[in-house]
Parts: sequence; C-alpha cells; structure tokens
Amino acid sequence: MTRTALVTGGARGIGRACALALADAGFDIALVDLLETEMAATARDIEARGRRTFTAKADVSDFARAHAVVEEIVAHWGQLDVLLNNAGAPNPKPILEITEAEFDRTVAINLKSCFNYIHASAPIMMKQDAGGRIISISSINALSGGVTSAVSKHAYAAAKAGILGLTRALAKELGPKVAVNAICPGIIATKLLGGLLGNRKAELEAGIAMGRVGTPEDVASIVRYLAAEAHMFMTGQHFVVDGFQWSC
Repeated sequence: MTRTALVTGGARGIGRACALALADAGFDIALVDLLETEMAATARDIEARGRRTFTAKADVSDFARAHAVVEEIVAHWGQLDVLLNNAGAPNPKPILEITEAEFDRTVAINLKSCFNYIHASAPIMMKQDAGGRIISISSINALSGGVTSAVSKHAYAAAKAGILGLTRALAKELGPKVAVNAICPGIIATKLLGGLLGNRKAELEAGIAMGRVGTPEDVASIVRYLAAEAHMFMTGQHFVVDGFQWSC
C-alpha cells in the first residue's frame, strides 16, 4: 500500500535528508518550501527513487495556505499518512536587541507553522483507518535554552520548547489514531548553520561525546523510524539527537 508524507522545509538540509529517507522507505513525498529551485531538485531526487512528488511554494506561518496545501495533497493522493513539521529559522539576537516583529516572526516560523499544518492534517488522519503520524523538529535548545554563545537564543528556544508542549498535548488529543512525537537535534551540519558557526566547529565538537557535529542523515534516520515502523507504541515523546552534547 502506498503511503504519503508531507515535509515542510523540505528543500534542503534536514528536510531534504528526511524527505529522501522517507522516499527510500516507500513514501510518496509532498514538499513545502519557499526555495523553489532547491525544492525542485529535491523532488527530482525523490522521483529518481521511483516515488511520486508534490511541491508547494508556501510560507509555513500562513494558516490559510497550510489548509489549502493539505487539501490539494489529499485531492491528488486521497490520503496523508505522515506530517513532518521541519520548517524553521534561527534567531541569534539577544533580548536587548531583538524587535517585537523579529520575535513574532521567529515564533510564527518555528511554532505556529506546526500548529498550522497539524490543524490542517489531523482531521484527515483521524478519519483514516490507519490513522497517521505527526513528527515535529524541535531543538536541543528547547531543553537547554542555549548559552550566550548559542547560534540561536531565547526567541528560537522558546518557540522550539513550545513544540514539545504541543506534542505532549496533541498526543493525548489525537490518540490512539495519531502518534505525535518530536525530535530535538543538537548541532547539525547544514548550509544554514555553517554560516552561523563560523570558525567554532572544532570548539563545539570538543563538547560532544561522539566527537563530531551531527548530519541531516542522523536526524533523518530517527524520522524514518518514527514514520515507518509498523509497531509503534510511542507518542508524546521527544527524541534527542545530539551526540550527547553537554555544552551548546
């Protein structure tokens, strides 16, 4: 039986790696992103694996657009089995420098986006015999808050912590039909993060038990498990993927 997955922020980085991993697990993949060229490249790589794709250019903070995208996916494929809320954006500004608009935008992209796509997807999953799976990408900063040298500070940490509360509450609301879990990555080597880390990579690796920063594929392996494992008795949980990082 064909299964379908929607990946927000699927054009590059963690989202791309997760989309490819899910395609390898037999899912057809819908991608949502603002980066049309990179999203098209990811779609081609998915199709090269023999899977169908659907792409939508969308600002994930837009509630109405989220509903329109999900409706279009279901009209195309008749089902939605997995939602991966991956889209997010860092904000390195401290409290004395950040503006109200910047704080609001950080929360909208990182937290409200999850609400938007869950609100649109949950009714579909609840009606399906097989239910569904919702996975949201939070952050280790949701647990640690980050230190003053962290690449993303309070606004990002607060939004990502909100994902954990949303996950636990919705696991209760949507169970037993839908399993809802979150992943807290540590330092992951993406193009976006590379510019923020600068020359600090070696310093940061020294604070990680596994002696390296993570890769998008490290996160994708957990996403694939949570999405594709047939026997799933975990919901309302968060999974830390940080190589045991004791400083951040």
